[in-house]
Amino acid sequence: MDKKNIFEKVDHTLLGITSTWSDIKTICDDAIHYQTASVCIPPSYVKQAKEYVKDQMAVCTVIGFPNGYNTTAVKAFETKDAIENGADEIDMVINLGWVKDQRFDLIEEEIKTLKAVCKDKILKVIIETCVLTDEEKVKMCKVVTDAGADYIKTSTGFSTAGATFADIELFSKNIGEGIKMKAAGGISSFADAEKFIELGASRLGTSRIVKLAKNETATGY
Repeated sequence: MDKKNIFEKVDHTLLGITSTWSDIKTICDDAIHYQTASVCIPPSYVKQAKEYVKDQMAVCTVIGFPNGYNTTAVKAFETKDAIENGADEIDMVINLGWVKDQRFDLIEEEIKTLKAVCKDKILKVIIETCVLTDEEKVKMCKVVTDAGADYIKTSTGFSTAGATFADIELFSKNIGEGIKMKAAGGISSFADAEKFIELGASRLGTSRIVKLAKNETATGY
């Protein structure tokens, strides 16, 4: 697979808690240079980043990140604020306690609420696969589908593990028509990126792929 085909599926990501504007500007420059799908950054930098990249690059940000236990009202406000600041795409974290409580009705309603705020903006739903059973993952495929989100996403990259091939294979068998998949966290080589794409992932959340292209040490998300 041509590297260009990989880059165009990458959400070039920087979500570290000590990220500075200089760091964000660098990944914006890299994202434009390599023509990635988007740059995924903290909400506090969305306005500045969108003013910087203008129409050259989509700006993605995260909501309820990384633990997902904010109230729905807070997540809805975060989403509205991010979009008003120029975000093109939203990656939200579900309430994982609700999964364990089997309150899938609440999760579905929350996703619907945020999608209503997003309107035509892309909404990706992070389900944090590393803390879920396969049964819970399958159930979440149905919830994300029924709620009308655009993507189901494996991971925040801030929990115990990131994306696995097995999770994308499981998603592909259980998501509904029109729902896309994003593998995120721990994608550390072009070979792994290519494998995730071959398994059906339309997006890859990673910082390492561009670092590899720049011959830098591939550490981080």
